[in-house]
Amino acid sequence: MHRWNLVERRVERFLREPLSVRNAAGVIVVTTAVIVVGAGVLISVLDSEEYPNVGIGLWWALQTVTTVGYGDVAPKNVAGRLVGAFVMLEGIAFVAIITAVITSSFVARATRERDAAEAKEDVSDRELMERRFDDLEQKLDALASAKGPH
Repeated sequence: MHRWNLVERRVERFLREPLSVRNAAGVIVVTTAVIVVGAGVLISVLDSEEYPNVGIGLWWALQTVTTVGYGDVAPKNVAGRLVGAFVMLEGIAFVAIITAVITSSFVARATRERDAAEAKEDVSDRELMERRFDDLEQKLDALASAKGPH
């Protein structure tokens, strides 16, 4: 019997359940954290003169992915700059995706509220029509009984 680990269960749940703001945000945060850790380790391996330990590499990756970029450390060689370019692009994408997720949640909420209001209005119209038909039926019954049998 195969026992799934935490990551496999999360991926399976993400693929099975409909996309929600919470699921999307979770994927974005986890992906960004993995990229920060991976880039921090990778930059300290590729550019060990500028990043002598993983801690400095993680600090650089964190400030790069958040687009802060203090400039206290910067890659000097081509491989380090390529890693930096990737992390910068991911940081920009992170900000754009977070903005889109927040906007999407506002639009979805407004749509739900509008749909609920329209459904309530439709029910009210239906009830009004049924009342009118009931009134007409009562009037027709009254007319028929007042006329008597033929």
